[in-house]
Amino acid sequence: MKTKRCVFPSAGILLAILIVVAFGMINGFCAAPAAADDSSDARQLVEKARMTLENFMRAPETEGFRRLAKDARGVFIAPQVLRGAFIFGASGGSGVFFARDLQTNSWGGPAFYTIGGASFGFQIGGDASEVVFLAMTDRGVSALLRSSVKLGADAGVAVGPIGAGVDASTANLSADILTFSRSKGLYGGISLEGAVVAVRERLNNAYYGLNVSPMDILVTKVVTNPHSAGLIEVLSKAAGGSSRRPAELSR
Repeated sequence: MKTKRCVFPSAGILLAILIVVAFGMINGFCAAPAAADDSSDARQLVEKARMTLENFMRAPETEGFRRLAKDARGVFIAPQVLRGAFIFGASGGSGVFFARDLQTNSWGGPAFYTIGGASFGFQIGGDASEVVFLAMTDRGVSALLRSSVKLGADAGVAVGPIGAGVDASTANLSADILTFSRSKGLYGGISLEGAVVAVRERLNNAYYGLNVSPMDILVTKVVTNPHSAGLIEVLSKAAGGSSRRPAELSR
């Protein structure tokens, strides 16, 4: 009788498969999430982003964030960025981005994105973080209007300062983007060097009911959705500017 020998994939291949599956689950590309209502997913992400921004507004530790937000050209909010690691590391989540119109001092958005990255090293563990980053320059905003951008390569990124006594004159404003995070109730900086931010076309299209690009949403503002009014109001309080749409400002 012949003995059958089982052949198992190598550890490296297995870890690669796990990372791919993890990213699929995070970004909604697996079979079950793909069948979900994209419009509902988009609306839920907006609501979670509002709660995340409210958390950053309440915490005493984020006084520096609040001061710097007043000079930001854009604000990206990711309610949950998951990170897991066992030698290989992977992180990912979804977020919304808003851009400030400097002429009207109003906010355009939200546009929907994914954010993710991978790392290699001796690491073990996992966590979930709320992540907010501020686009401090026009270059930072322009980079996020593309279909995909690699932070640190296409736009300079730095960990944002946490604490009191921080303002635009003391922060690292040579960076296009400043990043902040909150994990398990603790606030701090998070390095997004090498992370890739990509447009979530399906959520954008579902939320606005049309095939739209980030340029349509954030710059020309050919589409709006009243559902985002609550988040824009919180953003306007956090970063300054008007919670009204440009059309309303011109009346």
